[in-house]
Amino acid sequence: MTPATGPTDQYGSFQASLLYCPQCRQATPTRQRLLLVLPAGNLYEYLCAQCGTSTGTKTDNQHVEVELFRP
Repeated sequence: MTPATGPTDQYGSFQASLLYCPQCRQATPTRQRLLLVLPAGNLYEYLCAQCGTSTGTKTDNQHVEVELFRP
């Protein structure tokens, strides 16, 4: 690791593969669905792959400069 890169830059972004589903009452595979595109980052929802119940959310904090389009 070089001094310019911090420990958080090393791994990037994680995705959950298994989360506890209250409907199935066990850890199940998940699907990730984009809910909102926000200036601070994208908001994702994790869904149970077996029954479709929401099992959690994640905000991806990308620091991308947003430009507004003015006609």
